[in-house]
Amino acid sequence: MPRAVWNGAVIAESDRTIVVEGNHYFPPDAVKQEYLQSSETHTICGWKGQASYYNLVVNEQTNRDAAWYYPQPKDAAGQIAGYIAFWRGVNIEA
Repeated sequence: MPRAVWNGAVIAESDRTIVVEGNHYFPPDAVKQEYLQSSETHTICGWKGQASYYNLVVNEQTNRDAAWYYPQPKDAAGQIAGYIAFWRGVNIEA
């Protein structure tokens, strides 16, 4: 079962991830919300739309913008609406 691990903590775990462009997108209910902190960062993907970001905070350490999601993706990426993906040192164990 895929899981996202950073700084010794399991951030997310689910057998219902959706893989897009090599990234595992985890359903929101599989992500431990206590590790997420809202970020003001936004980026644009030509085919997915506008991404929003979270900082990860674990054991008093912050990994800025290490998680992202598409709250209202374009139709082509509709299946990942609200799902959360990780990068910046977050290990995805499959």
